[in-house]
Amino acid sequence: MTAVSPSSTLVGPFSGRSDDFVTYATARNWIGGLWCDPKSNKSIHDVLNPRFGKAIAQVKHGGTDDVDSAANTAAKAALEWSRWPIRDRAHVLYRLRELMLKNIDELSWLVSHENGKVFAEAKAEVEKGIECVEFGCSLPNLAAGNHLEVSRGVACEVAYAPLGVVAGVTPFNFPIMVPLWMLPQALVGGNAFVLKPSERVPLSTMRLAELLKDAGLPAGVLNIVQGGKEVVEALCDHPLVKAIGFVGSTKVAKAVYGRASMHGKRALCLGGAKNHLIVVPDADLEMTAENVVASFTGCAGQRCMAASVLLAVGDVDHILKAVRDRAAKIQIGKDLGPVTSQAARDRITGFIDAAEKQGARIVLDGRKSSATSGGFWVGPTIVDGVTPDMPVAREEIFGPVLSVMRVPNLDKALEIENSNPYGNASSVYTSSGDIARRVMAHVEAGMCGVNIGVPVPREPFGFGGWNDSCFGAGNITGWDGYRFWTRQRKITSKWALQRDQNWMS
Repeated sequence: MTAVSPSSTLVGPFSGRSDDFVTYATARNWIGGLWCDPKSNKSIHDVLNPRFGKAIAQVKHGGTDDVDSAANTAAKAALEWSRWPIRDRAHVLYRLRELMLKNIDELSWLVSHENGKVFAEAKAEVEKGIECVEFGCSLPNLAAGNHLEVSRGVACEVAYAPLGVVAGVTPFNFPIMVPLWMLPQALVGGNAFVLKPSERVPLSTMRLAELLKDAGLPAGVLNIVQGGKEVVEALCDHPLVKAIGFVGSTKVAKAVYGRASMHGKRALCLGGAKNHLIVVPDADLEMTAENVVASFTGCAGQRCMAASVLLAVGDVDHILKAVRDRAAKIQIGKDLGPVTSQAARDRITGFIDAAEKQGARIVLDGRKSSATSGGFWVGPTIVDGVTPDMPVAREEIFGPVLSVMRVPNLDKALEIENSNPYGNASSVYTSSGDIARRVMAHVEAGMCGVNIGVPVPREPFGFGGWNDSCFGAGNITGWDGYRFWTRQRKITSKWALQRDQNWMS
């Protein structure tokens, strides 16, 4: 075992301000407000810029010992942090908001380089992260609790107390936004946090940690442990960690939920998706075409809210043609970024190959698209004539691929949508209020849209799906998020003897 090598040297700003290739600092652990090497001799691997397929940085993996160090550091910091008035804790987020706004272009370029999003998409991600911070700033007003005189001289009230040390495991597709789904509520709630970012995109959270330090967050309140499966399992097992949030694939979400729950922890784990868009003949042509294309191609399809299956009800060929024509105009590299890795590209094109062999028609083919040599590119792809038994109809592809399934009526569309095991998102495109109400009342999905292909709830509304898209109760953002990271303390008090009595006296 090697000794920890702490350093007060900050990684500092990211220098990139264009798509040109730029390298960045090595990703290490952030414990007690210092960057440090892993305690154990763990692996080092490259952090790739997907646009070029080259290493932008390296990440040093930690392990169980590093989780133990981070949890113990967090536990000590939580004792003092929890004593801060809630408004003082929220003021740190006010300052973080200003720092993020001041450095928004830097943060956006960093997200773009490590994740592959085009700059506009990366900036939208940072802006959504800022919105999450703003919700955290509002929590002192929302978390005031309730007080009621329930009987003569007897009062009941509710206060929200921190859990202590909590943890989050976040995915590659939104390296700065998803951590900010969790951190504002958890920190304002008085907890100390241990974060395990995706080993593919550890760089944005490095800058976020430093900005939080600049905003006045005390050392040890936020800690970062780099790594993979061993770190996740150690967080689930560690006795000081009282709650864990997770966003990733369904398989891992289910495993993390089970392991954390087995140890008596709170767990809220968001998994995968197979989102269905239902298009009926009376849908607005231009709005539907623009919206469907944005839904299945945005962020290269690497988001759990992306459109995956289009259920074409009746004669909607005119709409499908408009979708195809609009998608064909997307410029690779400018409007659409790469996917995350060569393995992801191979998996996505494998789904397309299999669908073609099974008799589906490739009406728009992105398998040979490219913007740079060495990058991991897949262009917009539309597969028509898909049947329910095909893998493209059933499995999460996580790429810019839209599978079109033709159905005779709305009832059949709802039957197909409701038969899939996921329950993340579903949308309908129609000009009929009656059809919209029928779909919204019967689809098996936690986040639904009418003429909106990416129905992400804005703050203060919570983000979360149903069925195999979510393990645990509630939503991970909004007010549900605050309640997840805190526990209710119910206080009943009496200060004077009353002359008249009832059962409670």
